[in-house]
Amino acid sequence: MPIKKAAIKALRQSKKREKRNQNVKKNLKDLIKKTQKNIFDKKEEAKEMIHMVQKALDKAVQKKIIKKNTASRKKSRLMKKFNILSKNKK
Repeated sequence: MPIKKAAIKALRQSKKREKRNQNVKKNLKDLIKKTQKNIFDKKEEAKEMIHMVQKALDKAVQKKIIKKNTASRKKSRLMKKFNILSKNKK
C-alpha cells in the first residue's frame, strides 16, 4: 500500500478509472452481441444498432479506453456480417 499522500490519491484515481473503463468495455461488448444477434435474426433494427455501436466505439477511442485499430476492426467485422446477410436477405 502507498504511504505518501500523492501515491494514495493516484491509487484512488486509478481504481476509479479502472472501474469506469471496465463498465464502458462491458457495455460495448453487450451492445455488439445484441447487434450481432439482430443481424443474424435479420431484424430491421440491426442497421440502427450498428450505428449505435459505431458511435460507442468512436467514443471509447476518444477517451482512450480502446485502441483506434481495435475499434476499426470491430466496426469492419460487424459491417461485413451485416452486408453478407443483407445480400442473402434480398
